[in-house]
Amino acid sequence: MSAITLPDPATVPVPAETHQKPDKGYISVRDYDFWYGERHTLFKINMEIPEKKVTALIGPSGCGKSTLLRNMNRMNDLVDGVRHGGDILINNKTIYDPLIEVTSLRKRVGMVFQKSNPFPKSIYENVVYGLRVAGINDRSILDQACETALQGAALWDEVKDRLNASALGMSGGQQQRLCIARAIAIKPEVLLMDEPCSALDPIATGKVEELILELKKEFTLVIVTHNMQQAARVSDLTAFFYLGKLIEYDSTLKIFTNPSLKQTEEYITGRFG
Repeated sequence: MSAITLPDPATVPVPAETHQKPDKGYISVRDYDFWYGERHTLFKINMEIPEKKVTALIGPSGCGKSTLLRNMNRMNDLVDGVRHGGDILINNKTIYDPLIEVTSLRKRVGMVFQKSNPFPKSIYENVVYGLRVAGINDRSILDQACETALQGAALWDEVKDRLNASALGMSGGQQQRLCIARAIAIKPEVLLMDEPCSALDPIATGKVEELILELKKEFTLVIVTHNMQQAARVSDLTAFFYLGKLIEYDSTLKIFTNPSLKQTEEYITGRFG
């Protein structure tokens, strides 16, 4: 197959309606630009992400999808020399309000990373860590929160008899679900997932995917994935990014069966990426 020459997204005519599905989102990304120092990495992103749905961000490595995800809870504030233009709103309130404490934002917007990162503590202490940081030390409250979160992460039955054992002794798939339990224990509004299954085997991946479908009953989920099949299986909406630009955004069914743009089709069908 001959090599495909891809146009710069600036030259691609993107239909306006593919940029904003649905009409109003729980998370609103508005004319959003982002720079790492002098490097411009996101260009005028506009998205409306619905409540209690799964929205997948797809695209080649380096296209900006993880950068956008990390900006939704201002994780990139920790990087020197970053700046942004435009705005991100959650439930109609800007996340950049100077009166907002970033720690309080991150309680509302939980994060699960590509590689599971349990603390070198017991399973129990991993789950209740965020509550302890918030000053909650009532054992009955912590016990209930731990059980509820582990049940929510489909992990309770597997670990209920060894809550005091080290989390580092769990399997990779269990550790990732533990990190999800830790994230949902503080009852966030939004759960961000950055390649949550990339380090897992197919069986563990299947369990996490089943969990994602359950979690959307309570949470708004945004997931970054390189796995096209995974995006098709778990997401309600899919956004395709290329070189820092949002190329197409629509229902997952439409993106995967009848995309509006040839560039989207070429990525979905594996002709580049």
